[in-house]
Amino acid sequence: MKPILEYKDYHLFMQDYYDYRKSHGAFSWREFCKLAGFSSPNFLKLVCMGQSNLSMVKVEPVAKAMGLVAYEGEYFRQLVIFGNAEKDSVKKAALLEMERIAREHKARVVDSETFQYYESWKYPVIRELAPMMPGAQPRKLAEECKEYVSAEEVRDILAFLVKAGFLKKDGEKVFSQTERTVIGSPEALPIAIRAMHKEMGNMAVRAVDRYVQGERFFNGVTLGVNEEAYGRIVNEITACCKRVVAIADEYKNLNQVYRINFQFFPCTNKVKEESNA
Repeated sequence: MKPILEYKDYHLFMQDYYDYRKSHGAFSWREFCKLAGFSSPNFLKLVCMGQSNLSMVKVEPVAKAMGLVAYEGEYFRQLVIFGNAEKDSVKKAALLEMERIAREHKARVVDSETFQYYESWKYPVIRELAPMMPGAQPRKLAEECKEYVSAEEVRDILAFLVKAGFLKKDGEKVFSQTERTVIGSPEALPIAIRAMHKEMGNMAVRAVDRYVQGERFFNGVTLGVNEEAYGRIVNEITACCKRVVAIADEYKNLNQVYRINFQFFPCTNKVKEESNA
């Protein structure tokens, strides 16, 4: 579904969220309401249909139920204020705040015209590293990367990132990011995105022995699931990624580029129930 920053109607956003969850696993209005702390199993359905409004008291629990954190949660709050307001002055103030949040935090969605970004780990890493090192020569940027990349490659990557709009030049060899976050469109570039996951996965394998425990963190769990549990866990991981990005966004004096991989995959075939009759 679209990022929340593209919405101006909270009823529509909530309906799209419900439809998205429903299409990716077992999900019901009853479960949605329960997660948000409502005793009525259909109240949020009525909200999405425009037959009822969401009170400000319930904004936070509903946002939490949808995995909205940090600026996304605040944007949702302003959506509700805007949608419920009767006075033009209140609507205007909420709309201006929504626009401010969107400008500061709008994510860049990678589509088919800029699939090159996902061809190698080098593009996202250089995009993060270059703003940390204003005035640095491509050779110096290359030397700071843990994996090998040549100075010539860095020069070409910087040129691409600027041309494609991922970075902007603020001066000679001084760069800043045009958007705080880059996300991959789930509808576009599945092959390129799979290649990126494979490459980053291989880097993670090498990291196990390359870095001491204080420099890297690995954790995992093996568990049994069904289709409903799978869907809920996927949404929890997605919300966790958002929270991690929100934490990083709180800091300005960044000095290193890290990668987080979440791997959640089957280790067995699905077990078929056998009749004991």
